[in-house]
Amino acid sequence: MAIFNIHEAKTHFSKILGRVENGEEIIIARAGKPVAIIESISSKTNERIPGSAKGLIVLKKDFCLPLPDSVINEFEK
Repeated sequence: MAIFNIHEAKTHFSKILGRVENGEEIIIARAGKPVAIIESISSKTNERIPGSAKGLIVLKKDFCLPLPDSVINEFEK
């Protein structure tokens, strides 16, 4: 993880983005105080696994029944 002040970041932005693309996190600082982190978007994506929530989601038997009038009235206000 590297730290760049704003002026440095503006001057070397293309090089910083190259480092980010290679998986490095970059901190941008103002007067030495960190204000932002630049990180690769692709490093945050997780592969989806079909069925990974099996058993975690439960639908009640009355899920498909009409809503009570009191609830419908709240939507119509």
